[in-house]
Amino acid sequence: MPSLVLASYLLVLALLSLYGLHRYWILLLYWRHYKRAPRLAPPPVPAEWPRVTVQLPVYNEFYVVERLLDAVVALDYPRDRMDIQLLDDSTDESRALAATLVEKKRADGHDVRLVQRDNRRGFKAGALDNGLKLSDADYVAIFDADFLPPADFLKKTIPWFGDPRIGMVQTRWGHINADHSLLTRLQALFLDGHFVLEHTARNRSGAFFNFNGTAGVWRRRAIDEAGGWNADTLTEDLDLSYRAQLKGWRFLFLPEILCPAELPVDIGAFRDQQHRWTKGALQVAKKVLPTLWRSPLPWFVKLESAVHLTANLAYLLAILFAALLFPSLLARRALGWPLWATALEGVAFALTAFSIALFYGVAH
Repeated sequence: MPSLVLASYLLVLALLSLYGLHRYWILLLYWRHYKRAPRLAPPPVPAEWPRVTVQLPVYNEFYVVERLLDAVVALDYPRDRMDIQLLDDSTDESRALAATLVEKKRADGHDVRLVQRDNRRGFKAGALDNGLKLSDADYVAIFDADFLPPADFLKKTIPWFGDPRIGMVQTRWGHINADHSLLTRLQALFLDGHFVLEHTARNRSGAFFNFNGTAGVWRRRAIDEAGGWNADTLTEDLDLSYRAQLKGWRFLFLPEILCPAELPVDIGAFRDQQHRWTKGALQVAKKVLPTLWRSPLPWFVKLESAVHLTANLAYLLAILFAALLFPSLLARRALGWPLWATALEGVAFALTAFSIALFYGVAH
């Protein structure tokens, strides 16, 4: 029994250490491919701006839907080349408010369309897919209800699609209320680590990275060739991202373009968000990793994708590590565990813990 306990503890520690080493790897990629490399030169402005559909999926967003619409109709883009879809699946009083706001914007000369469904089949993925059926635009920009895209958003992102290989352009999330509380400050720190370090490192090194569900623009053809929006995972954005890249489409991350957003201010909303992201990523891993491993992609892309999609397992491993720590101490005593082995364990744990501090310190 002591041997089994100690073996389980060491296995958990080894797996945690691998995820910790991966943070160092991301920092190395970030340094090599971004900090030491010149920034991407802005692409030329197209001779004629292409048609863009802006999709705004909302659900019971009474207090922010007007702010969202105000920001989107203020986008600096030819009016005859842009249409806006308010994809409203609301079930409360915001449903009537959305109708009033859309009528007002249309009266002001904006091409805004209200799309309301009788059911929420497919949730956000279903709403986006339903909206696509009503659009003939070549490009689709997506913003969640708590985002405020800057006026020059489209004119800074659309030119990058001059490269016919680009299927999606993702921008960096900003934080309107980062200083509201300790919770929002921590969220801002975690998100900056994800965008500034992970997205930059993966994108610049040629690995797969993902559309974050908002503050990005898709080429319609990339969505269609990947099979469209699916609702069989909780993270439809991550799912579509991997399917599109497996089809050969390239993605681009532009950290210099900031799209401000409001962070959840209560622990309940934050917990629900994290649960959705964690479970959804593992669902996507189960769905796409077998296909990815069988593909002719470089081993680096395959390995990085596997770590990316399973990274949330580190939280479960941390819980198991804490649960096994005390029993492992008793097992060491029973087995006469040598001091040098214990010292090696301590080094592995320290390096893993330090990787977290270093990672988010650099992001900050």
